[in-house]
This record gives sequence, structure tokens and C-alpha cells, in this order.
Amino acid sequence: MRLTSGRVWLALIGWLVGGTLVIWAMSVLLILYTGARPVIREADAILVLGAAQYNGRPSPVLKARLDHAIDLFDEGLAKTMVFTGGVGAGDTVSEGEVARRYALKRDVPASAILVERQGLTSAESVAAAAALMRAKGLRSALVVSDSYHMLRLELLVRRAGIRPYRAPAASPIDRARRTRLRYVLRESVLFPATAILGGK
Repeated sequence: MRLTSGRVWLALIGWLVGGTLVIWAMSVLLILYTGARPVIREADAILVLGAAQYNGRPSPVLKARLDHAIDLFDEGLAKTMVFTGGVGAGDTVSEGEVARRYALKRDVPASAILVERQGLTSAESVAAAAALMRAKGLRSALVVSDSYHMLRLELLVRRAGIRPYRAPAASPIDRARRTRLRYVLRESVLFPATAILGGK
């Protein structure tokens, strides 16, 4: 029997929905897998993604990223630190600048710090930071952010022409199950969008 046009459309819609669910499930698994497997090794720089700051003080999430990155720097895994993050709504100072000040207080030399102060999305921050790195001849980076962020960042950093190595921080988000789940689910949508369309 020939399928009616209505049945054909229903079959196509079913395949589309099923395919979308498979891609989404694979994204969730890849996010969890990638975030749980650091690749810590020597690199040209340590690239730290920005997070919220409060009147010039790093939020707990940003502080966790910075502490982890500074520990890597103190271990001699890179000679340069790159901080990212622009000025959020209602703020007067950029996340990158807050990170720089925090690192200076932790005895990181000013000469070892590069700062990107304009990016408002991960893609913008990575692109601007990569341009700063290339200008200094830096071609590889230990990428520091939360574990759920690693998969998408690895893609963005590669596209920007920098070789990434995963260095997820032990974030407060990881200790709050519901919050972590929310971020993982968000990334499970953003990662395919980034992979296919460019994304943020």
C-alpha cells in the first residue's frame, strides 16, 4: 500500500524528533565525559574563562577557576596567564580585569598576564583571547573553566587556532547537583548549536 502524504509527513516528523533526541543525548554524554577527563600538560599559556564578579571581587565560581589556574601556573605548566571577560550589565569593571587584580595579589607577575576585556560570550572571549595569544606567538593553552563548559570551549579554542588542553576547575557548581544539571542541559543545547552554526 502506498503511504498517504499525511503518513509520510508523520514518519518524517518522527524521524526528525528521534534524531534530535539522539543528538541531544549524545551531547549530554560527551559533556559529562569530556568534563571528567582533564588533560593537564605543559602549554604556552593558561586560558581562564571569565565568570561573575561582585563589585571587583570574584564570585565563588570565578575564584575557583582563578585558584586552579594559579596553581597550574605555580607548578610551571605555562609562563603566561590569559584572563577573559567583559563588563556585564550593571558592572563597572570587566571580569578579565577582576581576574588580573586577583592574580597580582596571588603574586603572579604582571609581565605574565594578558587580559581580554571585551567578550560578553564564550565565543567572543575566546576569539579575542586567541588573537592576543597569536600576537605573542602562543599556540597552545590549558583551558580553565567549569567541567560542564569544557567540550564547547575545546571546540571554540580549536576554531580560534589555539591547541587546547582541558583543565576543569573544581567549581561550586559541581557541588550543587540541581545547578550543575541545569548547566549541563544548557550546554547540551549550546554545543550542537556551536558545532553546526557557530553558536555563542
